[in-house]
Amino acid sequence: MCVNYRPPLPEQLDMVLGTLVDLYRDWDWPSETWKDYTAPIVRAGPDGERVLQLASYGMVPRRHIPAGVKPFDTMNARAESLGEKRSFAPAWRRTQLCAVPMTCFYEPNYESGRAERFGIGMRDDGMFFVAGLWREWSEADGTIAASFTQITINADDHPLMRRFHKPDDEKRALVVLPPDDVDTWLHCRDPELARSFLRPYPAEEMKAWAAPKTPVKKTPPPSAPQNLELF
Repeated sequence: MCVNYRPPLPEQLDMVLGTLVDLYRDWDWPSETWKDYTAPIVRAGPDGERVLQLASYGMVPRRHIPAGVKPFDTMNARAESLGEKRSFAPAWRRTQLCAVPMTCFYEPNYESGRAERFGIGMRDDGMFFVAGLWREWSEADGTIAASFTQITINADDHPLMRRFHKPDDEKRALVVLPPDDVDTWLHCRDPELARSFLRPYPAEEMKAWAAPKTPVKKTPPPSAPQNLELF
């Protein structure tokens, strides 16, 4: 499933989120997001306002996996088991919903007979939001940090997303939120109602292209503010 995506630049967030630009202009995050990398998410604040927050990719950061426990991945949460898996169920029951902004995500394509990395995004090259969950962690230095995961659904019948992953593997897709649904998703407080958002995005509004991997410096980004009220 998706373990790597391209988050927007701050100026791309401006076009969708608008206000208070200068307050987060100096935030920094890598140009591609991988496990435990910091990236922006959007969630609902205590008064219903949008909050932009930096969080680490993967619901359970590697640093919080207990010693002696085999490392496991939590970048993606299957819609079918959100209410059952220990890593995701508490956040799902509390409807700690977030929207993950990105300009594309990457998946392996085997149509040539070998794995090739493809980028997948909107047909108009615009930024879009993926449905996710978030939670907070108490860090050793006394600070509070956030992490997030992306929600996936079956894509065996999706005209575009069924092209990816190994031929015999189940096909999965990220839940792309229609622009008009983003705020409704963020403010949803009923897990069963939230499930109604977990549906395929129209293939005709998406596109895919070959995107060979380029070397990535896996270094942590500079420290940054943890959250910002947008309006």
